[in-house]
Amino acid sequence: MSFGENIQFLRKMHRGMTQEELAEKMSVSRQTVSKWELDNAFPEMEKAIALCKLFSCTLDELITGNLNDYSDQYLNLHIETVPAFRYFQHTVISTEPEEDAMSHIQKWTDLKQIHSPVIIGWDFPYISQEQINVYHMHGYVAACILPDQYKSECDRIQDQASQNYAVITIKDPFKNPFHSIPNAYKTLMRYIDVNQFVHKELKDVISCFEKAYVKDGTSFMDVYISIAS
Repeated sequence: MSFGENIQFLRKMHRGMTQEELAEKMSVSRQTVSKWELDNAFPEMEKAIALCKLFSCTLDELITGNLNDYSDQYLNLHIETVPAFRYFQHTVISTEPEEDAMSHIQKWTDLKQIHSPVIIGWDFPYISQEQINVYHMHGYVAACILPDQYKSECDRIQDQASQNYAVITIKDPFKNPFHSIPNAYKTLMRYIDVNQFVHKELKDVISCFEKAYVKDGTSFMDVYISIAS
């Protein structure tokens, strides 16, 4: 990716900043920004450093990097306030943890007669290097967000307060999941950095999670990363 393409990408990631708005911040004309983005001109070092500061990137990333991993597969990049919710979770460490955890939660929702359950999941990082390297195991947590009317004194129910998240939607996430899903997290972190939000892990808050669903016959996945309020 060229320098100009990086500038254009970062500008759009920065809350949809226009060329005019970037020009004003850099104290240059809109035509100058347009020339940068077309690779017809390059900024002076002072301006390049100011661009790096504005977009929270390094000079090397800006000039020679490939910052734009955003494709048509990704939709609706935004900030969302997720209301408080209650959830039941199940953690699995195995060679197929995501499948095992999701299967368990689905069976649990069937047992509890929770219709059209909202199921989310996230990686469980607290496993040993021996489990990873020797036994090829990984960890995953699946959880069901409980409907308001659900009552139980037996299940280990957890609560989460209202929280702000950066969110991105992946279309057809399972076509190439080992690329599209990790890249969605990478794109979200770039979005957080460019807009100078703060990703902060808070007690009793799910730091990041995924929610897969089908709409009009097409598979989607929403990826969430928590940010400081």
